[in-house]
Amino acid sequence: MRQRITYLQEPQDAIDPSTLKVTKNSISTKSITAAKEEKLTFSLEELPQELVKVLEDSHELHIRWVSETSYGAIVPLVSRLSPGLHVFYTPQRNSNTSELLCPMLKKAFSKLLDCKSPEDSFTALPVERFSHSAALQYYAPLPSLPQLVMYVLENVCDTGPTSHRVECEARAVGLISASYVDLNYDTISHAFTLTAFFPPQAQNMSLTNLSPGSSRLEVGILSIEKPLEVEELSLGGFLTVVGEDHKPSPTLFSFPSRHHPTSQFFTSSFKLPTGLHPTLQLNITDAVPPMADRSCSLHAHLTLPKQIFADKYQLFDPLFMSSKGLKKVHYITSPVDLEAPEYAVDSWGSSLLVELAPLTTTFSSSLSMAEIPLHLRYLRPNEKKGGQEKTEIPYPVLFWACTADEGSKFPINPFDRVNLGYDGLFGPRTIFWHLNPEVGGNGERLVSGLSVPVLDLDGSRWVESGTAWVVGLGFLWVLWCLWGVWRRSGFGSGRVEVGKEKKRQ
Repeated sequence: MRQRITYLQEPQDAIDPSTLKVTKNSISTKSITAAKEEKLTFSLEELPQELVKVLEDSHELHIRWVSETSYGAIVPLVSRLSPGLHVFYTPQRNSNTSELLCPMLKKAFSKLLDCKSPEDSFTALPVERFSHSAALQYYAPLPSLPQLVMYVLENVCDTGPTSHRVECEARAVGLISASYVDLNYDTISHAFTLTAFFPPQAQNMSLTNLSPGSSRLEVGILSIEKPLEVEELSLGGFLTVVGEDHKPSPTLFSFPSRHHPTSQFFTSSFKLPTGLHPTLQLNITDAVPPMADRSCSLHAHLTLPKQIFADKYQLFDPLFMSSKGLKKVHYITSPVDLEAPEYAVDSWGSSLLVELAPLTTTFSSSLSMAEIPLHLRYLRPNEKKGGQEKTEIPYPVLFWACTADEGSKFPINPFDRVNLGYDGLFGPRTIFWHLNPEVGGNGERLVSGLSVPVLDLDGSRWVESGTAWVVGLGFLWVLWCLWGVWRRSGFGSGRVEVGKEKKRQ
């Protein structure tokens, strides 16, 4: 196992390296203000056998969990995803992972996941366009990770000396406060990595090697430096390999990065009243391209659970799109059943990548707006909820996609994140400048909620009985009318009258 723990600081928070205490198996210091990234790399022999079976039948598997709580990103960890659990997966040929993957996800993350099999619950991604995209995608709302913590405690931290189990348990429990957690595996590296990001905060640093002698612990305390090139990020600070170094070693390095931060913010909310055809409203501050000398376009990537969807036929009308502040749909999950109710749809939902038009200013010179029309599916009837069901969708990801220089290359840097759902929809020479989500009227949660009308089973009983009475009374009224006609004329009297008329003639 290899361990890499990086503390990322703003320049004004940089610490004096002389305050770091380095021993044979640990490193510590007093209060430090920094964001933290923990990255653990496991070989297959160190993992539970049930997980190894899933990985061996996978060509690649990328699991991304993002918290619903708003957090502050820090360079170079600025890439973003919509809150919830994302799974990007490519199976091996002739594999039987369809029988193993969903049960594994339910065991590690939540028993309530609506995951049957990759064939039924996952949706396809356009791998024919760019080969660096996974083949299948799955999403589920997941507010927190208590079940993953229990899984790690029971299957990873239950071996080794007591002191090391205590350190492992402390790190496992710490995942509860992570802003995002990434799990990655591919057949090229044959390694399984767990990466967790914790937002900037004041904290005490005390780290112990989980397995001295058999694992490597690298600790970095880095500050943001001004890059020399616009496409690069720069970091400087100190690196320590616990067990090998007696004191921190100074370092300064730069690297090309595909993901960059902006100072722009956005909010996401449904336009009222919502009805069955809600409109998602995006309010964006300071919508000015980040690179004046490059071609840049503003995009929104939406992750839509099965209860809500976008109509691709509606979004291909140029006149309608321009009236909503939209320019073009670059990707939408296909196929999407436009008529099925929510409880008849097996797949998790759909995703949408739409380019926003040059945004028009609303009531403020610094605020711009775009609207994305969506549609609700009929939800399952319920009881004792007054004919209303609350539902939520995660915040979208908003970013500028800018073209890099002709000769630019973006090798995998130590902090790069790939398979985010939208990066595979762009070419390899694309730079992403991310807007920061800002919580609107939902407290601290990055979700947009609305109330959906559904059939109230308690009230529907009166409708059912009332309908039966109306139909029955109508049938009796028809019989009464027919009996009245028969009583006045008698059966067959019409033919007698016709015969008499012929005789008169």
